[in-house]
Amino acid sequence: MGFYIRKAVRVGPLRYNLSRSGIGVSAGIKGLRLGTGPRGNYVHMGRGGLYFRKSLSTPGGRSPLPAGTPRSFPPEPANLTEPPDTVGPLEDIESGSVVEMVDASSAALLRELNEKRKRARLLPVAIILSIVTLLVLLGAGAPPPLVALFAALVIAICWWVSMKDALRKTTVILYELEPDVERAYEGLHDAFQQVRSCARTWHIEAKGEVRDRKYHAGAGAVVKRKQTPLAKGAPPFVKTNIEVPLAPVGRQTLAFMPDRLLVFDTNAVGAVSYLALTLDVAESQFVEDEAVPRDAAVIGNTWCYVNKKGGPDRRFKDNPEIPICAYEQLHFSSETGLNEVIQLSKRGPGDLLRTALSSMRDLGTDERSEPAG
Repeated sequence: MGFYIRKAVRVGPLRYNLSRSGIGVSAGIKGLRLGTGPRGNYVHMGRGGLYFRKSLSTPGGRSPLPAGTPRSFPPEPANLTEPPDTVGPLEDIESGSVVEMVDASSAALLRELNEKRKRARLLPVAIILSIVTLLVLLGAGAPPPLVALFAALVIAICWWVSMKDALRKTTVILYELEPDVERAYEGLHDAFQQVRSCARTWHIEAKGEVRDRKYHAGAGAVVKRKQTPLAKGAPPFVKTNIEVPLAPVGRQTLAFMPDRLLVFDTNAVGAVSYLALTLDVAESQFVEDEAVPRDAAVIGNTWCYVNKKGGPDRRFKDNPEIPICAYEQLHFSSETGLNEVIQLSKRGPGDLLRTALSSMRDLGTDERSEPAG
């Protein structure tokens, strides 16, 4: 499915509409909606082909965009069993605090995102209080009609509270991209899809130097890795009118927006401009002790235990032959602390992604799409 831009997104009871005139917000039910937009407040009603629309007021100027809305638009084995002291301590490959990942054009957006993430959910509290009250009513021998009425009321309250939570914690970001930015972002989507098409993608969490290679198939280092499901969608607690490439990297998620890279942590959000983002692509010769991915290139073989000459160590009876695969590693970094490595089961997609990010950088999208107050 190709890249596309929606003209409306829904958050709880509200619908945000994007048009050439600006952004409008409406609420209501099918057949009756009240809204406000660049041309003022209005009521829209009707069904079955018969509609009525009435403007309630006409402001003197354009309505401002909601806060936070951009205006424009040697080989390494994986998990081989080894004796103690044959490998040095694993060093985490992890980004710094996302609080430090701030560029000037992202300050307003990050402030709104972080403020809303800190707000507690009201729905769990409402559910707990409702259950306690219901148990009290049942324990007091309340008549069934009263219990049924209370249950219906609880459902209505919980629905209202869930809508309230959605409005309190969700940031709406609507994009209307200029043609050159849209082409570059579509290229980023296409390149990211090529990365997603790899049979396996892993997040490299830590790396350690091998002290005794004969116990590690002759490798110079070992890594700790975990499969990571790359996806397209909306970042956590964000509603937007575009699909966003998402890369989970441990406790953080990288969201490739049209104007910047957003880094979502458990409790905070950071930003890295494409001008400051670095992507290094390198081939990784990996001793694969798991199932070989279907698209991997096997470039050689080794043994679980090797002698000084690189052949099989005959002292070990259980010494299986292991394939060496040519993988690709993507290292995302920035001077503000971003440091994440993703491993791909085939070579090639990383260069496409680097070229696409370079196109985004050349456009200077951060300069053209600052958040509105």
